[in-house]
Amino acid sequence: MFNTAKILAPVHLYYGNEDQIIKVFENIRSQDWVFCSWRSHYQCLLKGVPQEEVRREILVGHSISLCFPEQRVYSSAIVGGCIPVAVGTAMAIQRTKEDAKVWCFIGDMTSETGVAHECIKYSRNHGLPIHFIVEDNTKSVCTDTREVWNMEKLTHEENTDPMISFYRYETKYPHAGAGVRVQF
Repeated sequence: MFNTAKILAPVHLYYGNEDQIIKVFENIRSQDWVFCSWRSHYQCLLKGVPQEEVRREILVGHSISLCFPEQRVYSSAIVGGCIPVAVGTAMAIQRTKEDAKVWCFIGDMTSETGVAHECIKYSRNHGLPIHFIVEDNTKSVCTDTREVWNMEKLTHEENTDPMISFYRYETKYPHAGAGVRVQF
């Protein structure tokens, strides 16, 4: 639908990480919050947002900012934009002693930003009920993350931090779209 201009806004598609994300969701409960970036279709569906609601939001141009408060899903099109909100939510959960947890999905390039490092450090040091999932497709927009930072391994690759999960996958899609350039 994107390639035929029936979706009139950018889309960022997942592919190749189905097994990893399903494994993460084995631990996510209905009362938990899920925060993610502009690539959030899988998270919405796995969190219980009805398929037709996700589809409708994509078709009206909200693909990169899907938010469904009823299912406790929040996404942001701003790089790193969901991370401080996720940490604030974890702080509220801790203060109110709610039986919930925050799951924050970030990409490989976002995981190397200052906001990610500061939020992870703050969460760890204050024992917040939050878990960060770094999804590494080896690229940010059209650049190789490791090449940009001149690193052989990313900060959280091969980590042993119980607050962070890291997985790498290959996708068949470009950063945005489905392989055909579409003018909006």
